[in-house]
Amino acid sequence: MEPYNCIIIEDEPLAAEILQDYISDVPFLRLKKTYTDAISALDDLSANDVDVIFLDINLPKLKGLDFIQTLKNPPHIIITTAYHEYALQGYELNIIDYLLKPIEFSRFLKAINKLKQLNPGPSITAAVSTPLGKDYMFINASKKRIKIYFRDILYIESMKEYVRIFTPDKVITTKFQLGQIEEQLPKSDFLRIHRSFMVAREKIDAYTSTEIEIQGKQLPIGRSYKEQVTEFLNLI
Repeated sequence: MEPYNCIIIEDEPLAAEILQDYISDVPFLRLKKTYTDAISALDDLSANDVDVIFLDINLPKLKGLDFIQTLKNPPHIIITTAYHEYALQGYELNIIDYLLKPIEFSRFLKAINKLKQLNPGPSITAAVSTPLGKDYMFINASKKRIKIYFRDILYIESMKEYVRIFTPDKVITTKFQLGQIEEQLPKSDFLRIHRSFMVAREKIDAYTSTEIEIQGKQLPIGRSYKEQVTEFLNLI
């Protein structure tokens, strides 16, 4: 599918940087430009080359909600603001979603999934892709797609909005949840041992009733995972 062309209209540099980072981690979003005020964005909009606007409300020159009302055929709009009191007015203007700052990546993805429901296509989890029959996957990290061979993975750790993938020589961090990564891995080679940890079965060096050790790192066995982990460990 063709990516959605996006613009950001945001006058706070840090907030704009966060949105730029989030957009770069979603394969079917393409950031065209970032503006610090709404009026400067009109040229792009007049060319009908914008599919989605990430729009702040409290902007110089022209407020975000007033700006929406000036548009005859507005693209999809996702509000990003620190002010909750304008939510109803925003939805009356047919926005896709209303995101309150500070915006977490998981909340950003929910907004993008609402957009996807209007225009069905590849799942959001395409940001982690596994070619059919291959022994590797590609991960979005550091604003590029990085190939990771399954055989190189020692273990994977969830860090709320991030996942860290440990290999013998590096750690790769990506903004996705452990469950999304788990769906891409061959189940015969990896074992979920905790809500925050997944391990490569062949990389287990030692274990106790409460921990698994991989290359000197002790990883906890979660209470709700203990039965399936114990069942597996009794087989090796």
